[in-house]
Amino acid sequence: MNFGRIFNIQKFSINDGPGIRTVVFFKGCPLKCAWCANPESQEMKMQILWDEKKCRHCLTCVKNCPVQAIKNFGEKISVDYKICTECKICVESCPARTLTAEGEKKSVEEILRVVMQDIDFYEESGGGVTLSGGEAMMQADFAVELLRALKEKKIHTAIETTGFVSPEIFARVIKYLDLILFDVKHWDENLHKKKTGVSNVPILKNMKFAIDSGKEILPRLPVIPDYNNSLDDAKNFVKLLSEVGAKKIQLLPFHQFGENKYKLLGRNYEFESVKALRAEDLQGFQKIFLDSGIDAFF
Repeated sequence: MNFGRIFNIQKFSINDGPGIRTVVFFKGCPLKCAWCANPESQEMKMQILWDEKKCRHCLTCVKNCPVQAIKNFGEKISVDYKICTECKICVESCPARTLTAEGEKKSVEEILRVVMQDIDFYEESGGGVTLSGGEAMMQADFAVELLRALKEKKIHTAIETTGFVSPEIFARVIKYLDLILFDVKHWDENLHKKKTGVSNVPILKNMKFAIDSGKEILPRLPVIPDYNNSLDDAKNFVKLLSEVGAKKIQLLPFHQFGENKYKLLGRNYEFESVKALRAEDLQGFQKIFLDSGIDAFF
């Protein structure tokens, strides 16, 4: 039996495709976006999150770890993932419920049991299931197995993807998708690399391939302050979308919903003091798309 590494299954979502949806969050991502709202998704392995506010500093987790992967540094608890065996003894033994594990191994059957609980809502609303993450295509074999099972049950399928995978994997996965929510981070390759760690060239090739293949595509642009939110950026995004044949784009104003997760992971957050954007802050940005014949909406 194949297993996927999943860190959340979110029911009753209305923001990740049409209708009421269940979103399955896959662990592992080839991009390391500095503003990522789900930093716990970036690493493939299970991770232990530590809530400093709840911690009594009893060191039960340190004492009970069978491989000494948990260390105490002053008032801080840290986990050495190189030796962690994912036994979760630390999580289960913590008296203050300070620790949580992100990234369970789940089978297709386990996920389907959750998904099928809301089949009536999908049918009534035109909804379905969306694979998100992380990047589900990093676990391509499992993603295909899950998508196949969903299609057998006549469930609408979507994916939120970075598109940063080989053309072979991309073509294999999108075969089972009704909708592709395609992240667009930056139009400039060097600036794309600077904040995500990877080139945008393979991403744009995959996007063009999907559009040329007749797949329903919705490019989605996280608008990040002082990175890709200038009017010149908007003009260059228009050019990029025209080159790949996209006719619409969803603008996602920068928010701080994931800020606390960096603290739980013991990581620095580059955008900690950056003010969130609102749709009204981006009217001029949006207008450039609309004036160019591209349906830009929030």
